[in-house]
Amino acid sequence: MADQCTYCLNFEYDEEYGEEVCVIDMDEDEFYRLQQHPERGCPFFRVDNEYKIVEKQN
Repeated sequence: MADQCTYCLNFEYDEEYGEEVCVIDMDEDEFYRLQQHPERGCPFFRVDNEYKIVEKQN
């Protein structure tokens, strides 16, 4: 799951903590399910495609 987070649009640098964090506001149940079944993947995962902006410009 951690590798997937690296490429997620919802994974951002937090200056207060000094590290990358997930910005999705999950409740306790969602977080528990994600921890218990990481093989299912994160339902909030979105690929951080920085080239998408360039595609729109062309």
